[in-house]
Amino acid sequence: MLKWLSLALVLALAGLQYHLWFGDGGLLELHMITTRADTQEAKVSVLRERNAQLTAEVVDLKTGLDAIEERARNDLGMVRNDEQFLWVPASVVRTLHELPEAPIENSSPEQMP
Repeated sequence: MLKWLSLALVLALAGLQYHLWFGDGGLLELHMITTRADTQEAKVSVLRERNAQLTAEVVDLKTGLDAIEERARNDLGMVRNDEQFLWVPASVVRTLHELPEAPIENSSPEQMP
């Protein structure tokens, strides 16, 4: 009788442990939820930082003319009336190895017509 009672208690304990570790609301599910929450918190942190930058830019655009002038210069290529715009194209520097090879012609007087 004691043997069956101890076996029943061990089985009950095993069932409760299974429910604790793998059941609904168990430690495995808690770990998965915690991991997901940490991932979401990292994403939210990045988005909050971006929102703070955008808020600062909006406030700067509403209050100051410097940001509007900078946007007009960079995005639209605008120049003030008292300024002169000079465009200098980028020069390309080629090395001797990159130059196309031209055939060398013999310019001796015998071959000239």
